[in-house]
Amino acid sequence: MAPSPSVLTGYFSPTGQMMSARSLHTATELADGSVLIAGGYDTTLATLASAEIYDPITRTFTATGSMGAGRVAAEATQLRSGRILMVGGQDASGNAIASAELYDPITGTFSPTGSLLTARLNPTVTLLKGGRVLVAGGYEGTSHGTPLATAEIYKPKTGRFEETGSMGTARRNATATLLRDGTVLVAGGYNGRAVNSPELFNPKSGSFSPAEGMSTPRRYPTASLLPNGAVLMAGGFATATGDALKSSERFVHSRWSWLTGAGKFVKDGMMHIARGRHTATQVSRNSILMAGGFDGVLPLASAELYNVARQTFKEVGSMHTARYRHTATPLKNGSVLIVGGADASGALATAELFQWTGYGTRPDGALLTGNTVELV
Repeated sequence: MAPSPSVLTGYFSPTGQMMSARSLHTATELADGSVLIAGGYDTTLATLASAEIYDPITRTFTATGSMGAGRVAAEATQLRSGRILMVGGQDASGNAIASAELYDPITGTFSPTGSLLTARLNPTVTLLKGGRVLVAGGYEGTSHGTPLATAEIYKPKTGRFEETGSMGTARRNATATLLRDGTVLVAGGYNGRAVNSPELFNPKSGSFSPAEGMSTPRRYPTASLLPNGAVLMAGGFATATGDALKSSERFVHSRWSWLTGAGKFVKDGMMHIARGRHTATQVSRNSILMAGGFDGVLPLASAELYNVARQTFKEVGSMHTARYRHTATPLKNGSVLIVGGADASGALATAELFQWTGYGTRPDGALLTGNTVELV
């Protein structure tokens, strides 16, 4: 009899080192399976315009074209054309950036595209179903500047940003999740205090509407779209000064939305470690990897796997390096690339892979055989 496909676990292993230490950078998988790493700040806190490519076959980083502007805490998304849109961030003087750029994987170069209507640091950037891009919130000015409630839409066909409806609550450090029906759930964040106040963006009307509140404010949580269409909100900080959370909750659409509103949040499992500024990465249909983060005192190396069916978290060893402000990118072979970030000493150049072990069917369809500990 074939072994159960659910008996899988995972481990972390070092992979190639970046050419530059980076924290608060972006990481975006390209169509060929490689990963574009761009911007961030280095060990000297210098703002970086440089970019590099991770090759999952050779497990090495190589230089690619540089951006026209150094960017810290920018956002990136892959457009339908395969190009990568880089939006906003903070420049070397500490000011929010209005400019945007496109990375062409074929030529390995960045080129300017239309500028944001408002300079934004730490906005959310979401690719909508029709190919347009929603940019919402963030800070105007410096990282201690004015929180924004405004939003705008990038149209790839024209290369321009256009105004759309504003949120009811100004925020940065929020999450934005594209739902199955094409709406976008924006939740949590920070505007001088930790924010609750979830909202839904309707791309047809171009407007935001309030959703039922979470159990707690969450600054720097993670949001993961689950196979059933719900959204898992995990961790974050409950206050402006910290108070890392172990709790998680799910946003579930209401069957009686015409009567009770668009949906509600329901309690879910508790993580083993309170954490914010961590990453959450879908590693299989039934598993989400929570890695690293900050507990309010120190960066974390620990990781956990969330079991979608059981709604529980299970510890899954630790990364080789404690880190937060890092990126985690799922690769086509089923592994997860963890890159950069910062530990207690500053920005990191190291990278590592979360890989499956055990026996059964891996997320990419490959068959694993061998001994393992209990699944997630």
